[in-house]
Amino acid sequence: MDSDLAPRVVRPTQRILTGQVVRLREGYPREVRIGQPVLVAVVTAASVMGLLVLLVRTLISSGGGGGGARRKWKELKQGPEFLVTPLRVRDAAGLLYEVELHGHLPQSALHPGDHVQLTLRPQDPDLPPKVERIVNLTTAQPLRPRTATVWSHLGPPLLLQAALGLLLLAGVGACSVLTG
Repeated sequence: MDSDLAPRVVRPTQRILTGQVVRLREGYPREVRIGQPVLVAVVTAASVMGLLVLLVRTLISSGGGGGGARRKWKELKQGPEFLVTPLRVRDAAGLLYEVELHGHLPQSALHPGDHVQLTLRPQDPDLPPKVERIVNLTTAQPLRPRTATVWSHLGPPLLLQAALGLLLLAGVGACSVLTG
């Protein structure tokens, strides 16, 4: 009988949801999936450049001098984690909706009782929609949660090394085509 009195939480189907923040639940980490083909391509291209740098370093100096610490394949494949915070919002009709906030916001950006306008994007059918953008109507502050991406996980040094490796392979391929 008590279950009839509890407000029912529904998932929004519309792209824009306007309402009042009822509750910010405890956040938990979720991992970003990294596609194996993307990872193999980046690591292979970076390895080409790494081999060239190792060859040059060996020719220039006889002291072994190691480079920076390299991350292991398993570590790269695991993917970055981002914070998921379930958020409950009540609209003007009194319906209670649950959505997910991915990433981090400033601590003072959102509080229970704030009136918000959320721009949503659907996820897997098993998960509530994801918040892409928030306009806190109480403070007139536009907010966009920031999450880790595959590219930020791999990091600028590895991506730069992969880009240089691709340029080196393209140069060698172009030379072999022109001279062959």
